[in-house]
Amino acid sequence: MYTNQNIKRIGFACKWAEINKKGEISSVEGLNTGGTTHAWAKRQIREKAEEKVLDVARRNIVNTHNLIKKVATLDHRMRMVRLTSDMCSFYTMDDWKPFWQSSTVRNLLEHWFAPLGETARNNDVRVSFHPDQFVVLASDRPEVVNKSIEEFEYHVDMARWMGYGKKFQDIKINVHISGRAGVEGFRQAYKRLSDEARSSITIENEEISYGLNDCLQLSDIIPIVLDIHHHFIYSGEYIKRTDPRIEAIIRSWRGVRPVIHYSVSREDILVGHDPDILPNLDTLLETGFKKQKLRAHSDYMWSKAVNDWANTHWAWADCMVEAKAKNLASFKLFEYWKSLEV
Repeated sequence: MYTNQNIKRIGFACKWAEINKKGEISSVEGLNTGGTTHAWAKRQIREKAEEKVLDVARRNIVNTHNLIKKVATLDHRMRMVRLTSDMCSFYTMDDWKPFWQSSTVRNLLEHWFAPLGETARNNDVRVSFHPDQFVVLASDRPEVVNKSIEEFEYHVDMARWMGYGKKFQDIKINVHISGRAGVEGFRQAYKRLSDEARSSITIENEEISYGLNDCLQLSDIIPIVLDIHHHFIYSGEYIKRTDPRIEAIIRSWRGVRPVIHYSVSREDILVGHDPDILPNLDTLLETGFKKQKLRAHSDYMWSKAVNDWANTHWAWADCMVEAKAKNLASFKLFEYWKSLEV
């Protein structure tokens, strides 16, 4: 593992944000990715479309490198970032596979991606991916599983070009169980993954279908990412550090420092809720709130009571903050958690 196991980290997902002149949360140019549409590409002469798509990929990779370099300037405890999935447009689409699989393009990608991994490792930045929700390795439809494996292996390709996949969990690529084939279906799909994919994959518990206990059935082969907000929405429980399932999660990481995901229900949903009191799920549901609304991520980590509870898990796991304000939310949380140590 490249990252220092003795450092407690707080990270953020995919984009670097700032407050613009209007007081709004906005992305920062040069640190974030962009793309083009498949509809646009289909209207172009193929050669022109390929040139554009490759240029977009190059800029996305450069910008992602800039993002990693930015994170590398932070306090060591904040050197953790999830990388976006959209760096190479249409990578798994049938009509674009020959382009992306050509030796010329792959040589370019390997050359462009390599510095990202070097910068991350040299500066002790923990990086990860989280493929989109349509990656359903446990689907009961073979064609969906096949496509999901392709999409997952796309992320593995990016990790491999960055120099990862050489050791167990030197990078984290996280997915959900999701599909109707459940735990056993996930096991079967896992067997079909590349060696680098099997050393990188993690699974997290969901809010509605597959909870923590379901995920733990796979802990013999896959590290478990505990999403503490998902667990609250699923069960109403504020899971304690002393819960025996925490030790099972830790064991699933085989000596690598685990990762948890942390989010809070949106501020504009729980309007007026006392930040010093833990929300009670049963009470919220009884008063008309819906899980679908409560599961959505807040802009900032606004609840002091929930932050205090989440802090008890920072002792054993790095924390990926999932918030609309991205790094701005993780920075504020870090300052608060740091104050608790004084």
